[in-house]
Amino acid sequence: MKTTDVLGCVGGAAFLLFASAWIPFIGPFFSLLTPLPFLCYATRLGLRQGIKLAAVAVFAIGLLANLMGQPQAVIFVIEFSIIGMGLSELFRRELALGQTLLLATVFMLLLGLGLLFFIGLSKSMGPIEMILAYMVEHLNATIAAYKDVSVEGTDAQALETYAKAFMLVISKIYPSLMIIGMGFALWLNIVIAKPLFRLWNLKYPRFEPMDRWQSPEWLVWGTIISGFALFLLSGSIEFLAINALIVILAIYLFHGLSIVLFFLNKFKVPTWIRVGAYVLIMVQQLFFVVLILAG
Repeated sequence: MKTTDVLGCVGGAAFLLFASAWIPFIGPFFSLLTPLPFLCYATRLGLRQGIKLAAVAVFAIGLLANLMGQPQAVIFVIEFSIIGMGLSELFRRELALGQTLLLATVFMLLLGLGLLFFIGLSKSMGPIEMILAYMVEHLNATIAAYKDVSVEGTDAQALETYAKAFMLVISKIYPSLMIIGMGFALWLNIVIAKPLFRLWNLKYPRFEPMDRWQSPEWLVWGTIISGFALFLLSGSIEFLAINALIVILAIYLFHGLSIVLFFLNKFKVPTWIRVGAYVLIMVQQLFFVVLILAG
């Protein structure tokens, strides 16, 4: 393990982790890519050296976080370093793209819940309670900010009503939102790792082309069962059904995107039209429905 490896890993991970605080608007996007330095160096140096490098990076970034007044950042760098090394092991096994993403998402979910469990021990709270308490805290802070700026009287009451309705909805679907968010973040890391691996002459898995990927055929039964359970049952079964249905529809959304990408490649559509199509899909939610149905 060379000094340049330590500086590269620590510097890259620190920049990506703190980008949300340094770079407006797009900073959080860079923060999602924090596992990349650990993935690249663990692949380049091997798992054993990667673990040593990750330990040094966690210690160094932990000191930096304390100096910046953000000691909680060390939790994120621990999680992202483990995820990066886990991805390097999955890359080494050369699994299919769907299998890699599924196993990585399950691993990240279990790791996140485990960290929340240990953090919650000091606060006598469970992982679920901590997640909901975090959401309520930020929502209350947002309401307070609007009240201080311009919202008064009946508008403030209406805002509080909407906030309660929002939290009621979120409390029913937050597991699926967590899973989808984790899956999307891991997918970004897997995709962006490809040009980085080429730059460093590292072996990248031979995943199937993105425009040929399709969801498993048996997934339709999950859609049918969760859909009927959502409308016919209640209680905890309804809770599981709605979250399962949202996750399945997100998978079909990516299937629909692969179909769009296939036709864009088939007809050799120029880059500027591709970018416009992707932006249109992101800003117009109606296209989400179309893509899900196509998938």
